Amino acid sequence: MDSLELKFTEEHEWILVDDAALGLVGISQHAADSLGDVVFIDLPQVGDNVEQFGKLGEIESVKAFSELFSPVSGAVVEVNESLIDAPDLINENPYERGWMVKIQLSDLSEVDKLMSASEYETFVSESEAH
Repeated sequence: MDSLELKFTEEHEWILVDDAALGLVGISQHAADSLGDVVFIDLPQVGDNVEQFGKLGEIESVKAFSELFSPVSGAVVEVNESLIDAPDLINENPYERGWMVKIQLSDLSEVDKLMSASEYETFVSESEAH
């Protein structure tokens, strides 16, 4: 997956939106590395509605417990069930096998509020410098 197509939030979630306004969502490599080994994840159910920057779920690692936030508003249309038994897929490959949910976007313009890959890299570098 080309990270240049991805959009990112300040909470380190990413989304890849297709032509049908369907978004694949996960956490960034930076977030996965910072969390360490993921041991548990709690995600919404298919049919749940989520709001942009609203709570999407929870993730627990050997180091920390964190909330997950949705990069967009819409309806959850698919959940990566593989993560229930193998949450470590997030650490192995957060952009492909470690994706979390698919969301049918209710407002495509919300994507414009997110950072590009280069903007996200700058954001991470600047936040680590402080």
